[in-house]
Amino acid sequence: MPGIEIANLQKSYGKVQVLKDINLDIREGEFIVFIGPSGCGKSTLLRSISGLETITGGTIRIGGRDMADVALDKRGIAMVFQSYALYPHLTVFENIAFSLRLQGMSRDTIRQKVHAVADRLQLTPYLDRHPARLSGGQRQRVAIGRAIARDPKVFLFDEPLSNLDAALRVQMRMEIAQLKQQFPTTTMIYVTHDQVEAMTLADRIVVLRDGRIEAVGTSLELYERPSSVFVAGFIGSPRMNLLTGDRAAPYGAHTIGIRPEALVESDDPAAWQGRVVHAEHLGSDTFVYVDIAEPDPVVIRMAGHARYSAGQAMRVAPVQGRIHHFNEAGMAMMR
Repeated sequence: MPGIEIANLQKSYGKVQVLKDINLDIREGEFIVFIGPSGCGKSTLLRSISGLETITGGTIRIGGRDMADVALDKRGIAMVFQSYALYPHLTVFENIAFSLRLQGMSRDTIRQKVHAVADRLQLTPYLDRHPARLSGGQRQRVAIGRAIARDPKVFLFDEPLSNLDAALRVQMRMEIAQLKQQFPTTTMIYVTHDQVEAMTLADRIVVLRDGRIEAVGTSLELYERPSSVFVAGFIGSPRMNLLTGDRAAPYGAHTIGIRPEALVESDDPAAWQGRVVHAEHLGSDTFVYVDIAEPDPVVIRMAGHARYSAGQAMRVAPVQGRIHHFNEAGMAMMR
């Protein structure tokens, strides 16, 4: 059972503690996404699981086995990197076959495995090409194919799509989602800074902050019921509107949070008066940024045909029942 149990995990570089008492259980076949701001420790945590980093304290168990003395190549893990990490002098076939040859497989077995992987990832026409003759998306598929060929217990993805343009990211996101369906018992852990990737791929998202786990939950749980101001402001694009002081006091909270779709234009004289700063027209949606004399403009999600111009007066109000309440410590208040 290739589930992963992480207990009291710590990682330090000299006096700098990067991971602080990480505790996390990942179920067999689960797709977990690590997300958080730069420097939060998400890549270090992934590399610690892989064995590329030696942990300072705590334990990592894969399939119930303590990984403390298990070499990287014996952990049953395949890792896909942001940089692809392909051998430029080898063809696509040879890149996919490389680890199989190291395992001493016969030529016929290697050929069968490579062709099966290539068919699955639509790489068959490129098997004789070198990486320099491939597009970014094709190179990433080769890197994934090389990982698949090893039949790993666990897949680790370290920001694999960050080097691709927007259209290719969408295509590769779909292919990774399909990969998840093809390997329902393989545990997958994915590091990204892209919220769309996190929310569309993950069974559960792990939000990290300053080397600690801030929250764990499904996409909808974190979006609809954030446990803290940090999670509320981090999950969702555009980010949640967060207001304090006189805006929050009538609601009995130190901070209130309002998603852009829960903030609406209003004719009520008591609504918040402001002026449009900017409007982003994105086809199906329009995001209107309104200055209501707070440090940052509030954002309203409106229908794509909505038309507003800078300087236009506007009153806005939150939809009752869709306001998030946080105390002075930044934690969600029970309502």
